[in-house]
Amino acid sequence: MAAAIEVRDARPDDAAGLMTLWGEMSIGAGHQRVLAAPTPESVRASIERLGNDPAGRLLVGELDGHLSGMVYLRRTPISPWHAEDTMTVEYLHVTDRARRHGLGKALIAEAAAWAEHENCPYLGVVAPAVAREANRFLARLGLSQAAVLRFAATHTVRRRLAAEHAPNLLAMLSSRRSVIARRAQLGRHPGETADLSSPAEPESAGR
Repeated sequence: MAAAIEVRDARPDDAAGLMTLWGEMSIGAGHQRVLAAPTPESVRASIERLGNDPAGRLLVGELDGHLSGMVYLRRTPISPWHAEDTMTVEYLHVTDRARRHGLGKALIAEAAAWAEHENCPYLGVVAPAVAREANRFLARLGLSQAAVLRFAATHTVRRRLAAEHAPNLLAMLSSRRSVIARRAQLGRHPGETADLSSPAEPESAGR
């Protein structure tokens, strides 16, 4: 007998199950390295917020009455230069025991149905590069790779950017120290702006 599948919008009482699914997904995708684990309060608040968001939905999938999958849908502009929207599918996850029963297809089918309802001509799915099985599943549905999404904390990127400029900064400081040292050797005050590229002319020059 085929397992009973139901896909629906998340409810506040799904918070505990969603936290479990998030934990499973984070271990495989590496989200725990950059994203803090959600709390029951934050999950319930997100469910209530998305319930009033016309451009977003948080779906859950049940297999024989057990919460076994989730997906986050967002309607977003496909690019700054196109009027069409795309339906972005994120955080798609099905628990191990519920795989190969059609739950993943049911979640994607609901995403496609909502995309058509919202007049979105494109469907974009974000999947971790390390999730080989998930990427093979998506490829079988006609979804090809279009981009690579890289993710990091803002302060990490800023620190790396600063490190990239550090050699230039060190060279500038070293040059400044050399100029000050040369001026000191000539008995000049570091604040003076005399040209050190050539010796000063004697007082009798030009007379």
